[in-house]
Amino acid sequence: MRSDQKPIHYPSQGFSLLKQLTALLGWTRSSYYLMSAFVAIIFLIIIVWWPLAEEYLSYIDNHYPIWLQIDWLLLGIFAVMSLLIMAGANIKADAWIVIVGLFGGLVIESWGTQTNLWIYYTNERPPLWIIPAWPIASLSIDRIVHFLNRRLPSQPIILFRVAYWLTFTGFYTLMIFFAQHTFDKSLTWMALLLCALLILSPTDHRLAVFTFVSGSGLGYFLELWGTTRACWTYYTLQTPPLFAILAHGFAAVAFWRGGLLTKKILITLSRRTGLGKSFGTLFEN
Repeated sequence: MRSDQKPIHYPSQGFSLLKQLTALLGWTRSSYYLMSAFVAIIFLIIIVWWPLAEEYLSYIDNHYPIWLQIDWLLLGIFAVMSLLIMAGANIKADAWIVIVGLFGGLVIESWGTQTNLWIYYTNERPPLWIIPAWPIASLSIDRIVHFLNRRLPSQPIILFRVAYWLTFTGFYTLMIFFAQHTFDKSLTWMALLLCALLILSPTDHRLAVFTFVSGSGLGYFLELWGTTRACWTYYTLQTPPLFAILAHGFAAVAFWRGGLLTKKILITLSRRTGLGKSFGTLFEN
């Protein structure tokens, strides 16, 4: 067990209940660092984009009880994702997820907004304030996948292979139909090519299916909130469209596979350029 994964040790028996709770939730020392960074990013977004926060607060009507105006869905999503990212946190491993999530989120948002598959209420293409949401979602999905992989019994690999090809072939077909009116855009063809290469390349079918299901499950609630609050709107005006939900699952798989490939390349380069084994281990979990 790594040093940043060691459970918190409390000096007094009076903290036994808290100790049991943190153990049950899988919190480590890294959990507090990660949560602190999460909260800091939220405050930074509010400060930098204060006009957006001010506009949101302007909708509060003093003639109605405040509890009727609270966005419970948003608070629920925030609470669940907070608990998820703190479970089994490890700075070294999670840093990769954050980096890949930021880059991948920027690519996806750029494709969608530049081709007008969806638009944000601020008309930014894409808005930078939405990008940090992608690594947070990626961390949450990572925790769900690890839970499923540990708890669900092993099945014959053939079942996962069949599930993989049915799921990803179906998604790719849906993607073609959803984006067909943007075939005149080079970004769409690049997205289709990358998705095809990802689907056809060798992978761990069990983890791929778990990742897709986990990402789609979380994606449903994220898309439900965003589309029903008109934060972003798809050209189909659905709240939300099926493609958008499943796209979160596929994006999660792409981020996972992209992280593995990036680490493999960096490890190989570090060893071939004579940077040494110690430097190369920085890229290993």
